[in-house]
Amino acid sequence: MSKHQPAPPRTSSPIGNDHRHRPAVLGAAGDGWVEFDLPGVAIGTAEYPDGPTGVTVLSLPGGARTAVDKRGGAVGVSGGFPYHHALCFAGGSSFGLAAASGVYDELLRRNGYATDFGSLPVVSGAVVYDFTPRDNAVYPDAQLGAEGLRAVRTDRVAVGRVGAGVGATVGKVDNARAEWGGQGAAFARVGAARLLVLTVVNAMGVVVDRAGEVVRGNLDPETGRRRHPAEDYAELIAAATPDLAPPGGNTTLTAVVTNVRMTDTELAQFATQVHSSMHRAIQPFHTIADGDTLFALTTDEVTVPAPSLRLGTVAAELAWDAVLASVDTP
Repeated sequence: MSKHQPAPPRTSSPIGNDHRHRPAVLGAAGDGWVEFDLPGVAIGTAEYPDGPTGVTVLSLPGGARTAVDKRGGAVGVSGGFPYHHALCFAGGSSFGLAAASGVYDELLRRNGYATDFGSLPVVSGAVVYDFTPRDNAVYPDAQLGAEGLRAVRTDRVAVGRVGAGVGATVGKVDNARAEWGGQGAAFARVGAARLLVLTVVNAMGVVVDRAGEVVRGNLDPETGRRRHPAEDYAELIAAATPDLAPPGGNTTLTAVVTNVRMTDTELAQFATQVHSSMHRAIQPFHTIADGDTLFALTTDEVTVPAPSLRLGTVAAELAWDAVLASVDTP
């Protein structure tokens, strides 16, 4: 199905997941690639096409200090540590948290099954709810998480309907108006600083470009017009429409990785600044029906003046680029 077609709403009862191993697709191309060059960082994807659902694994073998910024009313995260060797983004809602255990399993195998305290890896999982457009209960399990780690590469990352974003949807004022979301990325080198933004956009809100136009989501199937959700909600408020609960199951997951050294306080503010900026690209953002989470990570390799403010401002624009890349919009 083309990503430019509306995402179909659920039409029947879910088909169960029998938990037997199913064929996985590793390192799918999605709708394109974003190249990056950030030493110590690698990204891989793996998917179960019969979901469709998948994982995106961000690998940091040398480790990275981390600040986590969690927003909205439906956060799905395991871990959330101040230091990481890997992150595992996954579909499958809370069931998809199992994928992170597979990343642990693979890291344990790679470390020769060493269990001394200094050898223990640190992994967090974060999930999106991607059951809305499908009629099955397939979710990313530990096997898929391990395969996502095995598929990592250090030169480029797939964007579009791929990895943890393969079943993502956006613009869910009404599920019948939803369109496909996806995975986006953006990378920049500014002097000695390097910045990589990775995001999985499964938002209740729509995606908005820099001209202020809605480019994905809330598509009226009758008129073919996309409109800003504020128009719909203004009409509902004026009509005093009762008992209209927002569609559940929305989340945007983001990782911002840099080589710039920051204090813990600076890193936390950097995370807040970049995450807050993403409301320009996703509207509305951080709603009660979203579980938006951003991980800011640094490998602490170079020093630049005023890193939180200056780097945060540059990273905010990259985050917008990454959201647009998730829906393949120039």
